[in-house]
Amino acid sequence: MEATVTTANNEEKTWGGGNEPLRASYGKMMMWFFIVSDALTFSGFLAAYGFSRFKFIETWPIADEVFTHFPFMHGSPQPMLYVALMTFILIFSSVTMVLAVDAGHHMKKTKVAIYMFLTIIGGLIFVGSQAWEWKNFIKGEYGAVETAGGSLLQFVDASGNRVAIEKFAVKLPEQREALTRSHGTWFMEDAETQPTYSVAEVQAGFKAHPELLIRTEVLTAKKQKTILNRADSEARLSQAKYVVEGANLTRNEYGSKLFADFFFFITGFHGFHVFSGVIINIIIFFNVLLGTYEKRKSYEMVEKVGLYWHFVDLVWVFVFTVFYLV
Repeated sequence: MEATVTTANNEEKTWGGGNEPLRASYGKMMMWFFIVSDALTFSGFLAAYGFSRFKFIETWPIADEVFTHFPFMHGSPQPMLYVALMTFILIFSSVTMVLAVDAGHHMKKTKVAIYMFLTIIGGLIFVGSQAWEWKNFIKGEYGAVETAGGSLLQFVDASGNRVAIEKFAVKLPEQREALTRSHGTWFMEDAETQPTYSVAEVQAGFKAHPELLIRTEVLTAKKQKTILNRADSEARLSQAKYVVEGANLTRNEYGSKLFADFFFFITGFHGFHVFSGVIINIIIFFNVLLGTYEKRKSYEMVEKVGLYWHFVDLVWVFVFTVFYLV
C-alpha cells in the first residue's frame, strides 16, 4: 500500500498540480499546441519548395540576381544585403521580446512597455521591407522574353552582364491598345496588361545591337546560366512570344514560374504571421499601459505572445535559408 502511495505522489510531482500539467497554464499549453501545428504547416510548404526546386534545378533562379538592391539605391547592386538587414531586424525584435518577458517576471511595467514598443517597431519595419521587396519582385528589373515553348530568354552583353530591355528595345510605329472594360475581346487567351515593349520592338532592338547575346535559364555545370553565341541568340529570339516584365503567378522574368508561386505564397504566409503578431503586440502594449496586467499581478499574456513571436522569427530563419542562401 505504501508503494502505491509513493507512485501517486511521484506522478503528482511530475505533472505539477491539478489543472496545470507540467506547471504550465492552460493558455501556454494551447499556444504550444498552435505553434507545433503551425510548424508542421510551414514544414510542409518548405518541403514542397525543396522538392520542386530539386526537380527544376536547371531553370531555378539564382537568388543573388533576384534580391539585389537596397531601397532607393538601384544603381548599385548589393545582392542579399537588404534581406540580411531585414533578418537582423526581425531577430533583434525577438531579443527585445525576451527583455519584455523578463521585465514582466519582475513586474516592471515601464520596461515591459518600452521593450514591447521596440518589438512592434521591429515587426513593422520587417513587414514594410517585405512589402517593398514584393513590389520590386513584381515590377522586375531587366525584363526577359518567353518563347512559344515556355523557355525564358534573358539579355546580356559580351561580358555576361545583364542588360535591361529598355536599354536597347526600339519603339515601332504600330498600334498597341490596352484591353479595357469598354474596349475588349471576349474569351481572349492570356488577356493581361500589355508590357512596355512588344516582341517585335525587342527583336528590332536586339538586331540593332550586335554586341548583345541571349542567356537561357538553363544552368551549366558551373552553376551559371548558359550564354548563346550571336547566331544561336538570334535564332532563339525569333521564337519569342511574350515580353516578361517582373514576376507574377503566370510568368517570371527570373526563371522558373514555380519560384514566384512559392515565393509569393510562403513569404506572404509568413508575412501574415508577422503582421498578425504586430497587431497582437499592439493590443498587449496598450493593456500594459492601462495597467491590466499589474491588476492581475501577472504578465503571463506577454509571455504567451512572446512564444508566438519567437516562433515567427524562427520560421523566418528557415525561409531565409531556403529562399536566399541555399
